[in-house]
Amino acid sequence: MSVGAKFKDRFAKVRTHLTSLDDQPLGKAALLIIIFLDIFIIVSIFDGLGAHTRQLSSPDAYIPNTCREIVVNRQWNPTNRIGNLSQIIISSSTSSYRNEEKRKERHPVCVPYVDLVDQIKNDKTLTSIFEDRNKSEREAKELQRAIDSLKGAYDTSLLETIAKQQESQTKIDATKKDFLEKTSALDVLKVRIASLERTINDETKVKLLWEKLETLTAQDRQTLITELRTLNYWFPVKKLGMQLIFLLPLFVVFYAWNNTSIRKNRGIQTLVSTHLLGISFIPILCKIIETVYDIIPKKFLKKLIDLLESFKLVAVWHYLVIALAVAAALFLIYIFQKKLFSREKLIARRISKGECQQCGKHLPGGSTACPFCGFTQFKPCSNCNKLMHVYGIFCRECGHKAAD
Repeated sequence: MSVGAKFKDRFAKVRTHLTSLDDQPLGKAALLIIIFLDIFIIVSIFDGLGAHTRQLSSPDAYIPNTCREIVVNRQWNPTNRIGNLSQIIISSSTSSYRNEEKRKERHPVCVPYVDLVDQIKNDKTLTSIFEDRNKSEREAKELQRAIDSLKGAYDTSLLETIAKQQESQTKIDATKKDFLEKTSALDVLKVRIASLERTINDETKVKLLWEKLETLTAQDRQTLITELRTLNYWFPVKKLGMQLIFLLPLFVVFYAWNNTSIRKNRGIQTLVSTHLLGISFIPILCKIIETVYDIIPKKFLKKLIDLLESFKLVAVWHYLVIALAVAAALFLIYIFQKKLFSREKLIARRISKGECQQCGKHLPGGSTACPFCGFTQFKPCSNCNKLMHVYGIFCRECGHKAAD
């Protein structure tokens, strides 16, 4: 027997054991119990899988976002450094949840910067100063936009008055007064912002961060960028390996239990172990698909699209998507029509419910032909010559398999 035939036979046996006990259909109460067990086990597996996988340091944990903002994404100088730091502190304090970055493993370049920023974040007084500065800066920008708008309105009104139109001097005076008030308020805000920035710069933790930033080199930045790319590329594979370390032992145990139960004809154990075998396979399949998705679409397909765009052949990508969609539709139709809702399964359901094998309408008791379509329901068995269903696979009298 070929490998494919063996697998198909094994799959058919597993499917049979999922819904039967001692060659009898599973009762509704037993089915309900086994469904609840399936749900509990799969939830427990995914919970344990999550806890197990979290032991692996992700790129986000090894090179935290704070470090990326400081070393990679931003250029720091005395003019913009308070603004940059303020954005990091404010985004952390106003987020819906604080992402507590564990200190178990961090890139050596990141450690001093992230530690100092964490100290600043944990200083509530200093954080409130950053928030106050951020609020004052927003108000100053709004005032500046209003002043710019008033300048335009004032110039227009002045020109109209000079041209002896019907514009009153009162409107010009009101505009000028509003302009002077907003300018004065803006000056006050600028003084306040400057005072808050001096307070921030005088803080010891901030001074230490500025001193550390001065030692940041282009080589440190390039090292971090290179290692981040490597981590992002290989992390899905390492993550899958970590997940399989948790999942495969469960699958092997359930597989061995299932084989033993079938071999020793233990009905209840066969039923439960078959369900657990299927349940333990679901996370394995899901994680393999997730890893393939992480590696191929996010990396390979991006490079493919970039290559097609460089040759001005991006239309080929859309043709490929259409072809894949058609192929997926054909495959799903085949599965549903030929496997899940095949004619053989339809006939079996009609026979079990006492319906016409041809048209599917319910037959009156004792009918040998359908009163609705005229189809004869029975034929002689080739083994015992008694009547069996025309489309039946086995004779209802002797159990002999139909010749055709």
